[in-house]
Amino acid sequence: MEVVPLLNISSILGAIGSNPMEVFVSIFIFFGYAILFYTLCKAVLELYVDYRQKKNTQSWNFVVLAIDIPPMNIQTPKAVEQLFAHLAGIFSKPNIAAKFRGGHVQRSFSFEIVSIDGYIQFLVHTEEEYRELVEAALYAQYPNAEITQVEDYVQKIPDRYPHEEYDIWATDIGLAEHSAYPIRMYSDFEHKNSEEEVLKDPMSALLESFSRIGSGEQIWLQIIVEPISSKWKEDVIEKINEVLGNVSVSGAGPGSRFFSSISTIIGQLFFHIFGGEETATSADTRSEISSGLSPGVSNAVQGMEEKMTKVGLKTNMRAVYIGRKDNFSPQRGINALLGSLNQFSIPTANAIVPTYGVSTSYFKAEKRSNQKKNVLMEHYKKRKISIKKGPKPYILNVEELASIWHFPLSHVKTPLLQVVASKPSEPPVGLPIEMSSGMGGSSQGVDLSGVFLPKEGEPDAYSGPPPNLPFG
Repeated sequence: MEVVPLLNISSILGAIGSNPMEVFVSIFIFFGYAILFYTLCKAVLELYVDYRQKKNTQSWNFVVLAIDIPPMNIQTPKAVEQLFAHLAGIFSKPNIAAKFRGGHVQRSFSFEIVSIDGYIQFLVHTEEEYRELVEAALYAQYPNAEITQVEDYVQKIPDRYPHEEYDIWATDIGLAEHSAYPIRMYSDFEHKNSEEEVLKDPMSALLESFSRIGSGEQIWLQIIVEPISSKWKEDVIEKINEVLGNVSVSGAGPGSRFFSSISTIIGQLFFHIFGGEETATSADTRSEISSGLSPGVSNAVQGMEEKMTKVGLKTNMRAVYIGRKDNFSPQRGINALLGSLNQFSIPTANAIVPTYGVSTSYFKAEKRSNQKKNVLMEHYKKRKISIKKGPKPYILNVEELASIWHFPLSHVKTPLLQVVASKPSEPPVGLPIEMSSGMGGSSQGVDLSGVFLPKEGEPDAYSGPPPNLPFG
């Protein structure tokens, strides 16, 4: 009886030619067309999604909110941690229709600290639809704060460089290691003084660097946060397994899981047939490896596990120094800023470092540097979370974010920080009234030109900011 093969290879080779080179060329052409078709379809789909997103966001209106807090602030960064957690609740996962037809774009917030001529202001940039949410989250933690809509300060600075009057230095700021590794948080700055827990506020160094600049100079720092789902924790778990020496297949594809299962079955059959020592379970292996880790690595793993216990947000930071050319000195402002951010670094875990700056040392350095200046300025002004050819955003949890951006405690001496003017209580009838004020002027009761000054008739503790500042 003649056996008929299930697959007649000779007939296929005869159809496309018996020459192996012809077979190879035919296969290459077939897969080449398939790859080209896939690439074109993907490009068209991305362009369509981008078009729908731009059309969707055209109707969005944004506002900039200036936040003044009372001079006697006793709230720790824990209050701002709750603020970030509050805003993370706007995350929405789109369905296919919302993504491809509705042009769904996840809303984001930009938390900023700005120093103009040495005068410092805390700001929040948000879509107008979420202004009430931001104000509610802020007032919940700081009931006596004053929140005022101001003009966007970035509009007074040129977009394109080189410029005849201004020059800038800018960079995106990211993490030195995988975002699973934590940075130093505000709780690590606490120390005991006379049997009392005292927070050595890390904001003091940051604000000191902002107050060092003079007339004609500005420093901007923005932290853009975007709510995300909790899937980022899977990457953290995978990184922990990698550090502990385990091979995790939870995130692998169906093929990898299939071959892993086959390998496990073969290993068990081999053990039962030929004997030998049974392989330790993954939990036992993890415990054994963990016990042999150095203290630094063990602390890093513990930090990663603790990071997952709090809400995470997609994050990117960006810093810009602007100065008139006759007074341009980025070393004065930027070195102090980056140095103050270095205090959040942990040698065995993670560090905050510049990731995409204007400096370049290769061919056509000046031209490429100006191109980066234009890109970074555009992305800062539009509050874009990432640059297409730059590093990707990373994940910080709410405690890490609150460690970097929070309102300083009352013992932090920053005389040019805008705070709420103290409000006197109503005196008894017949007694002389003496008005008192805080360190700076209130951001209410000012003229419409965008100058933040004390209310008319109130004294001020300092001479007051220049009349061209864009805060009101």
